Amino acid sequence: MDKNIVIQLTYLLSSILFIVGIKMMGKTATARNGNALSAVAMLIAVGITLVNQSILSYTEIFVGILIGSAIGAYFAQKVEMTQMPEMVAIFNGVGGAASTFVAISEYARVHQSPESLDFTIGISLLISVLIGSVTFTGSYIAFAKLKGIMKGGSITFKGQHQVNAILFLIMILACIMTLIDPQNELFIYTVLFLSLLLGVLTVIPIGGADMPVVISLLNSYSGIAAAATGFVLGNQVLIITGALVGSSGIILTQIMCKAMNRSLVSVLLGGFGQTATSGPSASSSDIVVKEVGVEETAMIFDSASNVIIVPGYGMAVAQAQHIVRELMELLEKKNINVKFAIHPVAGRMPGHMNVLLAEANVPYDKLVEMEQINDEFSNCDVCLIIGANDVVNPAAKTNPSSPIYGMPVLNVEKSRTVIVSKRSMAAGYAGIENELFGADNCLMLFGDAKSTLTTVVTEIKNM
Repeated sequence: MDKNIVIQLTYLLSSILFIVGIKMMGKTATARNGNALSAVAMLIAVGITLVNQSILSYTEIFVGILIGSAIGAYFAQKVEMTQMPEMVAIFNGVGGAASTFVAISEYARVHQSPESLDFTIGISLLISVLIGSVTFTGSYIAFAKLKGIMKGGSITFKGQHQVNAILFLIMILACIMTLIDPQNELFIYTVLFLSLLLGVLTVIPIGGADMPVVISLLNSYSGIAAAATGFVLGNQVLIITGALVGSSGIILTQIMCKAMNRSLVSVLLGGFGQTATSGPSASSSDIVVKEVGVEETAMIFDSASNVIIVPGYGMAVAQAQHIVRELMELLEKKNINVKFAIHPVAGRMPGHMNVLLAEANVPYDKLVEMEQINDEFSNCDVCLIIGANDVVNPAAKTNPSSPIYGMPVLNVEKSRTVIVSKRSMAAGYAGIENELFGADNCLMLFGDAKSTLTTVVTEIKNM
């Protein structure tokens, strides 16, 4: 069989595996297998590309795969689940950087040869540089915010949007000049520099509760950059996979924006949580809380029939997912019905809570999305909130002056009893107080979630 046919068939196989893999990631029960299938598809695509281009020897290819696999295996074991958002940001940045490097190297090749830059290839090349560079620097700014290396909130300065607009127009002009005069290196490197700068300037004003949206949007950017690079190289599998990542990322971004009642434009303009808070949720002094101990908490659980657990980022920080699973199993042995309410933006990235609970072997059918479970809170005896804040704040429904007003939240306040496991009264990502904490049916269980729930489980066992 002709070598080219074998290569194209292999690319087709990789593309099919990618499509099936991403489809499987749409459901929690099949997501792990979908991820593995996509990894196999990537390995096949990379392998056949290297063999096809004959740019490396088989020894170099094997050594490269070995080194890359070792690095991946090391970080897969080392990185905690709480650090997964940061890792995703790094992945997005690496993808953007790869697209930029390939596009710049292709430009250098064309620049050194007498052939002119094809218009279609030129457009693809510029898109790859532009979006890849924005993704690279933007992702690492997101990483720095998530890691706490830089201020996690919104960073703004006077005339910020005007500066961004001017830089963008200059960059577009440089793109046009690159197409007109591709032999002048100044234009392409102007595009590169301004794209890197805009990646920083467009992400620094974004903070607080908008971070899950930023992560999914940058993921989409990395896919679009990869697809553009595929056109530059004439590589079909890169076009297909890049388009898959780009489109799925955009869809996820839209879902995140809808879950927060935010427009994508408002997210990109930044400033979430900057609004001066007023009204009943503005000051912790207006909130009188009722504290509950572990013994009383155990008694409340023991007398319940229906329990809904709401996980948040605090659960991830405390690494409490395993003791939460043990609590679930203990309650079920007492014929108490237990479910988990999952808000789309709970945590610091889409699906963060699902991943944590799946790691702790919580059955997939126990994880119920907000739309399906919100009506069940009125029949709930006990709602246990673990480290969640903004996604359970009734101010989103009752306080028009609140920055999160209009954001769909879980109807936890309708439960007969609400128990909030929290380290302190600190505000959430949005920087506002939670009026739920002062509700008549709300009890605060202060302390590290893992240690306090471990004690609660021990108390229940002794009953």
